[in-house]
This record gives sequence, C-alpha cells and structure tokens, in this order.
Amino acid sequence: MLKDKSIVRISFIIIAAILALTIMFLDGTKSEDIPVSNVSEYETRLFDKTKVHEIEILIGDWDVFIENAPKENYMPCTLVIDGEKFPNVGLRAKGNNSRRLIEKYGLERYSLKIEFDHYFSGNSYYGLDKFSLDTSFQDNSYMKSWISFDMMKHMGVPTPLCSYTWVRVNGEDWGLFLAIEEPEEAFAKRNFGANYGKLYKPDYKLLSEENADVHLRYSDDDFESYDNIFRKAKFKITDSDKRRVIEALKILSTGDNLETAINVDEVLRYFTVQVFVVNMDGYLGKTGHNYFLYEEDGILSIIPWDYNLAFATYSLGMPDPINDSTLYVNYPINTPASGEIMRKRPLYHNLMKNNDYYAKYHEYFDYFIESYFESGYFECLIFETCEMIATYVEKDPTAFCSYEDFLLGVETLENFCLLRSKSVRGQLDGTIPSTIAAQAEDKSNFIDASSVWLPDMGEIADLKK
Repeated sequence: MLKDKSIVRISFIIIAAILALTIMFLDGTKSEDIPVSNVSEYETRLFDKTKVHEIEILIGDWDVFIENAPKENYMPCTLVIDGEKFPNVGLRAKGNNSRRLIEKYGLERYSLKIEFDHYFSGNSYYGLDKFSLDTSFQDNSYMKSWISFDMMKHMGVPTPLCSYTWVRVNGEDWGLFLAIEEPEEAFAKRNFGANYGKLYKPDYKLLSEENADVHLRYSDDDFESYDNIFRKAKFKITDSDKRRVIEALKILSTGDNLETAINVDEVLRYFTVQVFVVNMDGYLGKTGHNYFLYEEDGILSIIPWDYNLAFATYSLGMPDPINDSTLYVNYPINTPASGEIMRKRPLYHNLMKNNDYYAKYHEYFDYFIESYFESGYFECLIFETCEMIATYVEKDPTAFCSYEDFLLGVETLENFCLLRSKSVRGQLDGTIPSTIAAQAEDKSNFIDASSVWLPDMGEIADLKK
C-alpha cells in the first residue's frame, strides 16, 4: 500500500484543510468542545514535525555512559540542537523492559532522557525542561508512537509533542530517534496554562502486587494506599493535593456524579484512541500503567504515554495465540479487556456503565474513524512520514532492524490500522460484534486480517540478529 500513492499525496493538503474546517462530528458538536494547546516556542523549533531535526550529544566519555546506562544515572553533556549549543544538560538512559533487554543482548541503543534543568535550575530549551529520545524498541516501522500521539492530538487529548531527530554522539552518527516532550512543567504550562494543577505518573514497584492505586481504584482514605501515585508526583505535593486525588477516586468508585471528579469528555476521547490501537501495555492491559494522571481542582484527566508496544505487539497477558492478527484487528471496542481486568479499571468501566457516556464514546469513535481513516488522512500521514525518514532509517548505524524490515514494518502497521478501522466501523454499525462474549459466539463478519503478520512490526527476536 506504500506504492504509487501520488493521488493520495496530492490530496493531502485538501484533506487537511477539510479536516481543519470540519474537526468536529457530524452530529453538530462544535470545535470549541475540543481544547487546543497553547503554542510554545520550543513547539515551533525542535517539535516542528515537518522535518528531521539534528541533535548532537557532546559528552566526555561515551563508553563510560553506555557502561553505566542500566543504572540510569545522569551525566553532564552539551546538547547541540539544530546547530544551537546548550551546555550543562543532564543525560541518562531510560526505559524498563527495553533497557533491560538492550543490556541483556549486549546492545547500546538505549532510549535517552534529557533534562535541561538537572544541574542548573531554570535552564531550558526555549521553555522546554525535559524531553526523551525514543529508540524505537520493538518498532520496525519507527512510527508506532508517532502515529499514536498523532491520533491522540487529532482527538483533542493533551498530548506530548514529538519529532524525528538524527542523533550524533561526539561527531559520530548514532541513529534516528523520536524526540518526545516529557510531561513535566513545560508540558503542563503549554496544555493547562500558567496556573496548572498536579501531574503524576502512576506505576507499580512490583507487578506481582495488587497495585490498585495504579489502576485508579479507591481503597480507603490512607495516603499510603496510593503510594504508587504520590511517590511518582512530577511536582511538589501537599496533603491537600493528596486528599483531592483520593476524593476523586472515591467518587469514581461509586459510578455516580462522575463529572465532579473526572474530565469525562477528555477521558472518553483518550479511550477512543487507546482502544483503537490495542495497547495492552497500558491502562486497559494487565499491567494497567503507562499513562500520566493530571489533577486540577479535584478533576482527573489521563495523559497518553508509551506506545512502542501498541497495535497488538505486546505479549504479556494477551490471549493465545498472541499473533492472531484477525483477533486483534477485530478486538472489541466495548469490552477491550477481560471482565476481570475491566472490573479493576474504573476509569473505563464505570464511565461505560453510564448510558450517556457510552453513547458519547461511540460518537467519538464514529468521528475518529471517519475523519482519520475514511477521509484518507491516515494514508497520507504514513506516506509522508515514510518519505521523510526513509533515508535516515537506511543509514541508521544502530538500527534494530534492516531497511527492508522497516519498509515491511510500515506496511504492516498501515494495513493493521486500515483493517481495524473497517472492523470498528462494522462494530459501530452492528454488523460485527463489539464485546468479547458476542465475538466468541459469532465471528462470521470479522474483517479478515490473515495477511498481516504482527511480528513484522517488531519483536524481541529482532534484538538477537
């Protein structure tokens, strides 16, 4: 599908203009219902998405940095971004499973975290305090996070900015990475204004524990019961801040008056994309993490994060066989996880029990499928992105895959999404069952995705090559 797309490419500008004018739904919802981010200076510089940027890391001893990368300790460096030097910047490796496996297989292509104010308070890149360089781990397409964030932004969800960057280290080419704005002060100010609220990244210490707080379940009023939230606060928090979060979770647990505790509209738009991309390494998966939680005036919102294992490429806790592409292309939009998991994910489950929210969720899905896929926008984006980064992938000295694997990965990602959009349309129309139980009884109208081999988008086995 990547071949001979000149017609689609020519229509890109026309489609973009149409989408700008008709950004809302056919049911008459107005554009002001979806908030628009404030424009920050760094957004028009490093996060200009129309080109591949250049970043050079100047560091005293890169070999020492790589040797100590698994410890995630910061080292000072000078960062050169598109020709501009920024000294005294903090640099460290980042990641959980990716960092562990990269070390295990003796590789050096770690994702990196860059913190401008690590050594000197107030240092920034045109107002940006922190960003990361994503390594495209288990992503032969180099596009899974890029596309997922674009979908979230399309749906008006406060979303980290991102752009492609060609990285060099001490004069040597290091590879093509995705620069991603880290949700901290600059992100909060850009999306929520100068008087922004509190930001958390809930995460577990041990996956074997209950981790009810990571799943946003109310337990009691004890602060210690929510340590996985509060110890991961991005800003300084007080007891009053903690009480507001706990009170919001308490209201969420009841399923009543949810507007007093949850930014319902934003959360529904988030789940529209989250469910579409079949991200089982997220809130609706077995782990229930990989998101940011934003609280302001006692109202909770959810912020997207970490999509390198989206599009059904995460194996932990997934049904067997894990590479059944037809299963995941048709994955149900109304019960996107087992009942056991759903009952422990109140931010989705309790909203879906409300008939009005359930209907709105479907309206958002209808808009998303029509404006993002049926309009041709998605195919244009894939084509334009592939054209922009292909030469960089081809010369990437640390790539996890070959150039041919990259092209196959892009094609597989595109095919998966196009087929999934057709299945979701069928689920909305009622021709394809939209729950796990109903699909177990009737697969007769499933969209056939047997031509899609999910591992072509990237798998751990690629690290062994």
